Amino acid sequence: MIVFEILYFLICTACVFGLGNIVMLPISKLWLLLLIPLFIVITLLPVLPSASKKIRSKRLRIANRGSRLLKIFLASMVIVLGFNIPAMMGAFEAEGIPAIGDAGWRWAGHILLVILIESIVFWNGIIRIYLTANQLGLKHRLIGIFCGWIPVVNLICLGILIRITDKEVKFENDKILLNESRASQAVCATKYPILMVHGVFFRDFRFFNYWGRIPMYLEENGARIFYGNQQSAASVDDSAKELAERIRKVCEETGAMKVNIIAHSKGGLDCRMAIAKYGAAPYVASLTTINTPHRGCEFADYLLSKIGESHQQRVAKMYEAALRKMGDPNPDFLAAVNDLTHSSCEKLNAEMPDPEGIFCRSFGSKLNHASSGQFPLNFSTLLVGHFDGPNDGLVGEKSFQWGSEYQFLTVTGKRGISHGDVIDLNRENIDGFDVREFYVGLVSDLKKKGF
Repeated sequence: MIVFEILYFLICTACVFGLGNIVMLPISKLWLLLLIPLFIVITLLPVLPSASKKIRSKRLRIANRGSRLLKIFLASMVIVLGFNIPAMMGAFEAEGIPAIGDAGWRWAGHILLVILIESIVFWNGIIRIYLTANQLGLKHRLIGIFCGWIPVVNLICLGILIRITDKEVKFENDKILLNESRASQAVCATKYPILMVHGVFFRDFRFFNYWGRIPMYLEENGARIFYGNQQSAASVDDSAKELAERIRKVCEETGAMKVNIIAHSKGGLDCRMAIAKYGAAPYVASLTTINTPHRGCEFADYLLSKIGESHQQRVAKMYEAALRKMGDPNPDFLAAVNDLTHSSCEKLNAEMPDPEGIFCRSFGSKLNHASSGQFPLNFSTLLVGHFDGPNDGLVGEKSFQWGSEYQFLTVTGKRGISHGDVIDLNRENIDGFDVREFYVGLVSDLKKKGF
C-alpha cells in the first residue's frame, strides 16, 4: 500500500510539473488531454481513496489531503526551479537579454503558467489545512500568513505547517481507532455518574467548554458526564452551597445514590467544603482534585498586600460586569481571589478535614519553562515561582497534594504541563502527555475500584 501511495505521489508531482511546463516541453496534444483531467483529479483527490478510508474522520481526511497537496507543491517547485533556471539562463545567453523577441515572450507566458498551476495546488492545500488542522493554532496560522511572502523562509514555514498537520492527522486518527477497538468494554462506565467541577473565573456549560475535548472523549468510552454549574467567581463557602445542591440534583436526575467528582483548581476547595459543611458527603463516592491549591498561593497573598483596595475594587467591578454577562447572578471577584491565598487556605483546611468513607486523591503538574505556557501563564509562571517554587503557572507544586493518593504529572523537555493543559483548555496535543487518555485512565480506575 505504501508503494502505491509513493507512486501516486510521484505521478501527481510529475503531472503538476508537466502541465506547468507544457510551453517548454515537447508534449503532444494527446499527453495534454491526459494531463488536464489528471490535474483536476489530483486537486480534488491528492490521496488514493483506499488510503483515505483508513482515516476515520472527515476533518482529518481533508487535512491529510491538504498536507499532501502542499507536499506536491513543494516537490514540483523544486523540479520546476531545477529545470527552468538553467534553461532560462541558457536561452537568454543565446538570444541576448536586450532583444527579448519571441523567446522572451515565450518565457513570460511560461512563467505565468507555472505560477497559475502551482498557485492552484498551493491554495487548494493551504486552505484545507487552515480550515481543518486544529493544532496549527493562531500562532502558526499567523506565522504562515506573514512569512508566506518571504522567499526561502516561506518554504521553511510551509514545511512546519505540513509537519504539524501530519502529526495531528496520525495522532487523532489513532485515538479514534483506539476508541473503536475498546468500545464494547465501556472502560469509563462507572457505577456512579461523573460530576466535573470547574475552577475560578470560568463557566463549564456556556459559551466555551472549560474541559475541552475531555467530556466527549469520556462519553465515547461509556461515562455519564455532568457539570458543576456553580458561579465562576464566588467565595469557597458560597460555591460549596451551590455545589451541594447540584450534587443532590444530579443524584435525583440519574437515580444514582452518589457521584464521582473531578474538580479542577478552586473547584476542588469548593467540593471539599460542600462535603464538610453542606451535607454533600452521603452523595459523594469519590473526589479527585486536579491542580487544586489546597494550601493556597503565597503569590496571591503578596499581590493582594501590594495592590491598594481602591484598585482592587476597580478590577473587581470590571470582572464582575463581564461575569454577569456570562450568566453569574451574583459574582464576587475579591471573595474568590482572597480564598485562594495561603493564609485563607490555612483557615479553610481547618474547617474541612479529610472526609471519611470517600475515596480522595489529587493530581498536580508544572510548567518546565515559562515560555511554554499560553498567555497569561507564560507571564505568571516566573512570578508565582518566586514565592511558591515550581508551579503550573498559577499554583505551586507544594500545594497540590491531598487525599490518600497523589500523582505529579510531568514531561521531559521544555514544554511541561500548565494549569490550563490539565483540563485541555487550549485543545493542544502535548508530546508526552495525552490529556484525554489521562482522564480515561483516571475514570476507568474509578470503575475498577467499584465507584
